[in-house]
Amino acid sequence: MPNTPPPMPASKPRGKQRRNVLIAAAVAVALLIGGGIYWLTRPSYDDIVKGCQKALAAQMKADGKGKPDACSEVKKDDYDLLVISAAIDGMSKTDKDTLDYFDNGTIDGSLD
Repeated sequence: MPNTPPPMPASKPRGKQRRNVLIAAAVAVALLIGGGIYWLTRPSYDDIVKGCQKALAAQMKADGKGKPDACSEVKKDDYDLLVISAAIDGMSKTDKDTLDYFDNGTIDGSLD
């Protein structure tokens, strides 16, 4: 019997293989669904920027300083523009321009 090949390892029954494939497929589908739900429920970058804009406006009214927590995920360039925009929006609209003057068209010292 020296010419007989070694015995083959016992293969898994077909039922166990099918069960393992079904479990792996179910786990993959569950991960895909969970990942999709997580991705869809996260706020978009535009929503984050709008939240930062509101936080900056509220901070300007309260005379607060520093970067609000709502702005932590905003890019630096966008944050700088939001700060400038909030500063301009916070400026008084009723103050008289310092370059305003009255000139009646004659040279009589009417410039104020």
